[in-house]
Amino acid sequence: MKKDESSLTSLISTFGRAYHNQFDTPKIFDDYLAKELISQQEFNNIKENMIQGIHFFNTEIAQELKGNAEEILKWITQVQLSPTPLARAAYCEKVLLNEIVLELEQYVILGAGLDTFCFRHPELHSRLEIFEIDHPSTQQFKKARLKQAKFEIPSNLHFVPMDFTQTFSYQSLIDEGYGNKKTFFSLLGVSYYLTKEEISSLINHLFAEVPAGSSIVFDYADENLFKEKGFSNRVENMIKMAEASGEPMKSCFSYKELEYMLEKSGLLIYEHLSPSQIHKLYFSNREDYLSAFETTHFLHAVKR
Repeated sequence: MKKDESSLTSLISTFGRAYHNQFDTPKIFDDYLAKELISQQEFNNIKENMIQGIHFFNTEIAQELKGNAEEILKWITQVQLSPTPLARAAYCEKVLLNEIVLELEQYVILGAGLDTFCFRHPELHSRLEIFEIDHPSTQQFKKARLKQAKFEIPSNLHFVPMDFTQTFSYQSLIDEGYGNKKTFFSLLGVSYYLTKEEISSLINHLFAEVPAGSSIVFDYADENLFKEKGFSNRVENMIKMAEASGEPMKSCFSYKELEYMLEKSGLLIYEHLSPSQIHKLYFSNREDYLSAFETTHFLHAVKR
């Protein structure tokens, strides 16, 4: 991953959260700090590129909404871009905050991007050590953004530069103060781009050195990923976009496959949310375009 690629990926994700904060009601996940980490120029550039790309997503909608740029942007953002990132962030933080009540001491964010959890929860600065793992260039970009936004980095936030999809190093975490304590891992938006063997190996590495009760939340695609088109072809579009960007989607799981893989690493599935359950929890009774993706599941697994 090159510097500009990592910057763009994290910026698009931040754009989605900033847009949701400013324009969507009710909120699924309210990252009210996202807008501080993206400039107005960047926001406008991403917005214009999305509007111009409407024909890729849906030619009928392009015709129907022709001339209505704001409604086109709303359609693309709410149908294609934001549903899964918003819902998985909301679910992950709900589980995390519950784990903190249960005396969690460490939080490891794999693929942190421009995550703002630490800054939205200053009350946890003396209770929770947070380790953000990401590609070195992404972390350099984030540090520059935090400095520009005049965010003071608290003592409990630790940056660990690492391409964990290639090689996971516990030593890099230990060097930043990580200890053998109850730990919560988040792995959001990553599993799709790894092979099943790579995911299994990563989870094995993560949980080899942590005590019982440590856990992970991640999202994954079910076995219908490469067959299901989704509402307005959005699942198919997602696969095409990943392919075009040079990071193709590689894996999807049946529940049984995932259960077996996790058991081999000493993990039990504590909670599993299907697309219909995700929709009921986060998208029901809305009057906009937001709805749960057809092939995406959320999972919370705990080490025995």
